[in-house]
Amino acid sequence: MNVWLEPHPADGRLAVLRVDRPPVNAFAQSMWDRFAAVAAELHEHPAYRAVVITGGPRHFAAGADVTELAGLSPAVFAERNRVLQRAFHALATAPQITVAAISGYALGGGCELALAADFRIAGRGAVLGLPEITLGIMPGSGGTQRLTRLVGPARAKDLILSGRLVPAAEAREIGLVDRVVDDREVFEAAVERGLVYARGPIALRYAKQAVDADLPIEAGLELEADLIATCFATEDAHAGLRAFIEKTDPPVFRGR
Repeated sequence: MNVWLEPHPADGRLAVLRVDRPPVNAFAQSMWDRFAAVAAELHEHPAYRAVVITGGPRHFAAGADVTELAGLSPAVFAERNRVLQRAFHALATAPQITVAAISGYALGGGCELALAADFRIAGRGAVLGLPEITLGIMPGSGGTQRLTRLVGPARAKDLILSGRLVPAAEAREIGLVDRVVDDREVFEAAVERGLVYARGPIALRYAKQAVDADLPIEAGLELEADLIATCFATEDAHAGLRAFIEKTDPPVFRGR
């Protein structure tokens, strides 16, 4: 398999989503279906609290395999594109906190995979971009929507309409990535970041849902009130509040 999910060997609360198709981690059609399967597994796997998404040391992911795309009819492409778009949306809405560990190039669909994560940590030598426009097409797996929400419409248009590539330093400056570290430290920095958020899974899920809802203020406050009421009724909430009052060890959150 070129895309798979595995527990981190040092901490079972953390999963690692690996993309591995040398030489450049281009997404074959079979990988589109694997992304969908892995995303479904995350939605069904309460043991994981955080996920690190990683690719190769020189290519995080180069996006869709263009040689395969060129052989698709417009009708087939329209159907298949929805598979990857929905898979990345499922990753973006997974109950876990997701961190993309970006080494090397994250281009096209590879950049869109990183955009689907909650956080992005890049190596100093990383390069990101959505160069689809140079092929006569456009981003189709969430790039136009997620990039705009991250960096604003003007910057998103600049990157998408020019297809230019963005080095890590500029990506950090415009908010495309959250942190830049030495290339050798990317994966461990992402693991460390993920474990910071490996707390009560129910509260994590609902807090993330409330932030990502992007609603008008009145509707957002209504959603927030509903979700905190749901959280408050859980065993995890009672354990956390009791541990604080009794000044005992950090609470054990069981996802109930």
